[in-house]
This record gives sequence, C-alpha cells and structure tokens, in this order.
Amino acid sequence: MTRKAYRSGLLASALALSAAAATAHEARPVGPSSPTQATTPTAADRRAAETERQMRVDERTVLTHGLWAIPLIPKVQIPSEAVLGAGYIAGIPRLGIPALLETDASLGVSYIANLRNDGATALPSATAMGATWNTDLIRRGGAMIAGEARAKGFNVLLGGGINLMRDPRNGRTFEYFGEDPLHSGLLGAAAITGVQSQHVMSTVKHFALNAQETGRHLVDGRIADDALRMSDLLAFELAIERGQPGAVMCAYNRVNGAPACGSDYLLNRVLKQDWRYPGFVMSDWGSVDAVDFALAGLDQQSGAQIDKQVFFGKPLAEAAAQDPAYAARVADMNRRILRSIYAHPPVKQPIDFAANGAVARAVEDEGIVLLHNPKALLPLSKDVRSIVVIGGYADAGVLSGGGSTQVQPEGGPAVSLPMGGEGLLAKYNNQTYHGTAPLAAIRAIAPQAKVTFVDGRYPAEAAAAAKAAEVAIVFATQWMAEGADVPDLSLPNGQDALISTVAGANPKTVVVLETGGPVLMPWSDRTGAVLEAWYGGARGGDAIAATLFGDVNPSGRLPVTFPASVDQLPRPALPYAGMVDRDFAAGFAAGTRYPIDYDIEGADVGYRWFARKKLTPLFPFGFGLSYTSFDHGRVTLMGGERPRATVSIRNTGARAGSEVAQLYLVSTPAGPTRRLAGFAKVAVQPGATATVTIPIEPRLLARSSGGRWTMPAGRYGFALGRSATDLGTVVTIDLPARQWR
Repeated sequence: MTRKAYRSGLLASALALSAAAATAHEARPVGPSSPTQATTPTAADRRAAETERQMRVDERTVLTHGLWAIPLIPKVQIPSEAVLGAGYIAGIPRLGIPALLETDASLGVSYIANLRNDGATALPSATAMGATWNTDLIRRGGAMIAGEARAKGFNVLLGGGINLMRDPRNGRTFEYFGEDPLHSGLLGAAAITGVQSQHVMSTVKHFALNAQETGRHLVDGRIADDALRMSDLLAFELAIERGQPGAVMCAYNRVNGAPACGSDYLLNRVLKQDWRYPGFVMSDWGSVDAVDFALAGLDQQSGAQIDKQVFFGKPLAEAAAQDPAYAARVADMNRRILRSIYAHPPVKQPIDFAANGAVARAVEDEGIVLLHNPKALLPLSKDVRSIVVIGGYADAGVLSGGGSTQVQPEGGPAVSLPMGGEGLLAKYNNQTYHGTAPLAAIRAIAPQAKVTFVDGRYPAEAAAAAKAAEVAIVFATQWMAEGADVPDLSLPNGQDALISTVAGANPKTVVVLETGGPVLMPWSDRTGAVLEAWYGGARGGDAIAATLFGDVNPSGRLPVTFPASVDQLPRPALPYAGMVDRDFAAGFAAGTRYPIDYDIEGADVGYRWFARKKLTPLFPFGFGLSYTSFDHGRVTLMGGERPRATVSIRNTGARAGSEVAQLYLVSTPAGPTRRLAGFAKVAVQPGATATVTIPIEPRLLARSSGGRWTMPAGRYGFALGRSATDLGTVVTIDLPARQWR
C-alpha cells in the first residue's frame, strides 16, 4: 500500500470515529459475558464534551503531548509544578483542567534514577502476582501502589502490563502476569480497578504484541487477525472491559507492518470501533514518528522531547487548521483525555509503609510456587540443627527486575550492582536487591539453628559448607530488565554448576529461585526441593523463610509454562539475538524489515502450543505443590447467558491451604482443544470442604472472525485441572449458538 493510499484510509477512519465519538463516548459494562453493549454517556463524557467546546485554538494541543519529566535531557525545561517521574502533560488553568503527572509502573512507584530521593513499597514481580491466581489480592496491590503514587503527587500510574508471554526470554517477562489471555485479562482488570479506586488514573500496556525486547522499536510481529484477537488482544479486551482504564499505552514494536502507536487497525478499528473504548491512547516514550499517528488513533504523544519532534504540538495544530479530518480528530483527542481526567479526579493522602509492606508480603506469600518436593524435605523443621545459606545475596535482600519498573525502598537498595551499557539511563539500570534479607528471616524463624552464609562464588567452598550442614539452601538468581531479552534460560554466572555441586555434597539441598520467568533446571532431580520465589518485593525475604518452614503453605500456581528446553519453544532461536539498537536502526534506514512470525503458534500460546505439539514441559502452566492435599469433586455445569461451573474442593491433609480450581475447555463442536475457561482460588481448612463457583468466559468457547465472536451450537467438554496437563474427568454440556461483536 502506498503512503498516499494509507493516509486516505486513515482519514476515512478518523472522520468516522470522530463523528461517532462526538455523539457520545460509550462506556462498556462489566461482566463475564457482556458482549460489547453500549450504555448512555456518563457525567464524565458530558463534562468532557462541554469543556472541549470551550477550548480556544491555542489550547487544543496542550493535552495532546507531554514531557519526560527528568532533568537529564539537554535543553528541556521542566515546569516547577511537575513531579520528577515518567511524564508531565500541562493542564489548562483557565478551564480548570489539571496537569497529568505520571509515574511508572505496575510493581510500585518507580524511583526514576533516584532523582526524587524518596522510597516506595515494591510489590513482587507481575509473574509472582500471576502465580497467586487471586484477583482480590491483585486489586489490593494496585490500590496500594496508587495510594503511594498519589501521596507523591502523581495522578496517573503507567501500570497494567498484560502482554502475553509468547517467549519466556522476553526481558520484560517479569512485568507480565502470564501466558493465558483469560488469566492475564482478569488479573490485569483487578490491578486497574485497584489503582483507580484510589483516584489515580491507570493505563493498560503495551498495546499490543510486545513479546520481545531485543529490537523492540523495529521488530514487526506478524499474525492473523483471528489468532491475535483470541490471544493477546483478548487479554487486553477483558482488562479494558472490566477494569475501564483511563488510558491505553501503545507499544514500541510493529504489528503486521504498522507501528503499534500508528496502527489504524489496532487503535481505530479494534480498540475504538470494535471495543468502543471511550478513553485515550498514549504513546510509549519515543515511539511517535509522524503527525498522522493522530489519524491512526493515537491521542497523546508521551515524552515528546525524545521523538524526532513534537508532532502533536505545532504540526498537529497546523494540520487541524487546514484539514477537517485533523480538526475532528483533535476535538476527539481532547474529549477522550478530558473524559479520563474527569472520571479519576486526584486526591492526596500520606503513605502507610507498614500497611503497604503487608500487602506486598501477602502477594509473595501466595505467589511462591513449590515446584519439587519428592521426599517432603519441605517444610523444614524449626528444630533443624544447622543450615548453610548459599548465594543470591541472600544476606542482603531479594532481587528485583530492571528498567522503568525499578522501585527503590526507603533508605535505598540493599545491594546495587552496576550492569554497564550505553544510553541515557544505563548507569542507573543497576541490578538491585531490596526488601527483607532471607538470611535474617531464616535466623529469626529458626533461632535454635546454626545458620551460616556462603556467597557461592566458589562451588568447592559452597559444597564443603553444605556437606557440614544438615540442610543447604541455595538462592539462585536470574536478572531481567527492560530493553533486552535474556539469551537463553540457563542461570547466569555458573549457578547451575554451583547447584549441582552443592546438591552432590548434600541431598538435603533446597533451591530458591529468584527469576523473572522460567529457567531450565538440569540439576532438579538431585535436589531435595525447589521453590520459585520470583522477584519477591518489599517483604520477599520474610515470605520465603515462612514458606520454607511451613508458616505459610505454598499456594502459588505457575502462570507460565516452564519448557524442558528452548527447542520446545515456537522459535528455538531468539529472533535477532545479538543485535543491538544501532544495528536495527542501521538496517531500518536501509529499508530492512525485522519480521517475527507469530503465526507459528497463532492463538496457541504457552500451554496450548505444548498441547498442540504433544510436548512434555519441565513444569506445566497451572502447576504447583502444597504441604497439604486436595480432592476435587464432580464438576456441575450450568448454561445460559452467564455459563458457570461448580465444584467441591476437600482438604484431605493436616494443614490449612488454598487450592486453585482451574477449569479447562477440552472439546467444542469443532473438536478437541485446550483452553483455560475459568478459575477460582479457595482457602480450605483441614478436613473441610468448600464449594466454588467458576464463571466461564463465553469468548473462550467461541472463535473470532472479522471482529465478531461466533459460538456454534453443540456439545462442549470441560475438565477441572490441577494444571494444564493434569486434568480430571470430562463433563459436557449442550449450549446454543451465539454471535456477538
């Protein structure tokens, strides 16, 4: 398609959408089976329309662009009212429109190179949140972060990362909830709802297909419309429908040839037309290339000083003065931004760090996954005589992921390791440890034991210490950060060899993994137990110790499949591995394209790919062990507009614990399949039985085609699972045909 023809298409889309939006911004209902029905305009819609009509010509591009509010960019003056952070968009005092003061991110209020010199509470990583399978807890976490953001003067939180984990090597894996659209969409909606309950506007990001960080500005994800709508886009659709975020942040990457922030397909057709999203779309920082991104549906240029120019300032105003399509678009852009401002008015209050730390601790308690415990080494007895703790800076704190989500606690990090590199923020992108130290927490919970620490640099030294101790606990880390993928799924710095050596010296070796996502475990059969603790947040050390000794019964379930090797992945070789941004930029200038074929797996992401290929993973999606045991009763299915299942869960062990009831769709009239259709987490006392109801999302039973969902009449089969590969008895129900947009 020529640039002229593409622009003509954008003009048509912009005029049509702007005309519809001028009539009313339509809000979406909340509910598990609400197939996109519009409601009447809200008070925020009406107020936004009235304010937009009062705007002078010189005010019409004030809200459409903003600064990266850090004093590291030459020749950029930051207004005194701005709070140093991710972004600042000026207000319009004449009309009573407040400035937008933006902070990263979804794991806590970012320290933004420590320029504010203040601390914040770090939640565990999003993978840890995903492992909780607990929407109520994630809602509390979102509210906690928003409260701290509000207290620091921010009114927009750039959180809500729900991209699906198509590749576990993605450097931002730790920022996302998991690989399943229903799971990620529901948890994402809960986080958004929690944030906005505190009068802070939330975003949802990165829209869409941000599945790789290497070359993220230039790689081009290629995928068919129906496959995208049934996977990555479905996660966004659910999160937006139920959470109703004030803004959507588009991604750096391209999707089917177009930049995500300049994609008429993503922003106009899918988001605003098909889903009838009433809020606004902001760009990611440094992702706008032209003024016609506005016609493609982008409403706000973020961090505009790091783009080639401020396209949504003077150039947009000049275009609006000459072109009716641009004029209509600018009016719509302002109404959308104003609507979100009025829907989430800011309120300030102080920070309660103790209460917020308790929320972070609760998330890590439920997010830790017990992966391996063949001889019941865990929980450890508090009467153990001697323990050696090895590696992972366990004497100082717990690891956190790098990049824009980096949170610093009050008083600064426990350990900060320079990682080198180039670029504006390279010297600030350190490998950071914070929170409570596992070593101190272990000593506190087992005061009678002799607990020593060995840093693990030398395997022989660690093995000698392990041989002399009753129990060895190895802390192994894998650091991930925004901007680059990890090259493989091994543990770096020789840690795999360290674990093998220690386990050879002491069979009572426990491995605690602090990783951003899946890793390979060539040593697992030699160890006594393995815990996946992810990035543990502000109280991670306490949660790990409590789980090791049984004060907390692990209830985490994997939100992502752990492959047995990278050969099992849809793309065993990481696309464009070894290339850096300047290599991509040079290729782009020469007309090179950097496609990634996501049609290989299509909608079959993660466990669905493994099922399709009949592959056996190291650990499947949904897997997790407990210190107790559960029996699952027979599933009862109910149809209707809101289909659901009920099942009884009995705790047959001696300890209280929580079970995640995972309902999988295993067959449709079209044949066998494997899809998570619903889930519920329930706490059950020893010997007791709890009955849970699991709502079934109808879109999981349907297929997407041209933006419409079609569910054929016929028999549907479901099974309750302990994981995506451990399924119970199949039960069936006949359901009528349905179709909706």
